[in-house]
Amino acid sequence: MDFARARDMLVESQVRTNDVTDGRVLHAMRTLARERFAPAHKKALAYADIELEVAAGRNLLRARDLSKLIQALAPQANERALEIAGATGYGAAVLAACCKEVIALDPDPELSFAARAVLESCGLTNVKTVSTATVDGWKDEAPYDVMMLNGAAEIVPEAWFAQLAQGGRLGVIVRDGAAGSARIYTRTGDTIAFRVAFDAFPSVAPGLTRPHRFAL
Repeated sequence: MDFARARDMLVESQVRTNDVTDGRVLHAMRTLARERFAPAHKKALAYADIELEVAAGRNLLRARDLSKLIQALAPQANERALEIAGATGYGAAVLAACCKEVIALDPDPELSFAARAVLESCGLTNVKTVSTATVDGWKDEAPYDVMMLNGAAEIVPEAWFAQLAQGGRLGVIVRDGAAGSARIYTRTGDTIAFRVAFDAFPSVAPGLTRPHRFAL
């Protein structure tokens, strides 16, 4: 498979056609070897217009959803970012093209280890990996200018808002049943407000499902 050509096709058919114009994002997706972030038996699917499964029940966002989310967050070169539930780290790698430093968090230590290996193999020196529960975020190095979830959430933990810097942005695709929308939350003083950026319907990331209520 010609992966270089597949990268160009991904940008032209899945990213640019969905109104993504940020040159940093486009360049990162043209040059990052997305197949390195996939398990060996899934490399041929790395550039398909799907959520890419990298482990049981764990996916990378579609290129369309990831690129639109990063563009909506408007990361700056001097900012620090946290990617939550990053799996094998492709989202963190794209984000690293836009930020000073990125921390890639995943609750699965094996996925976090895999992410570290592939990020290092790509020569990315401004990304580090950590492993802890998604709902906790990573307060050790907070606050963050940009936070982003790889996947969807039925709940948005308060801990994430607490880790946002002043003027910081948090990008979360919120699912409510079959419906889903990408929200960009912004901190101004003690106030958190959000706007809806686009519709999307990825799988819910681990630990972010709304508790079931039993009717009597």
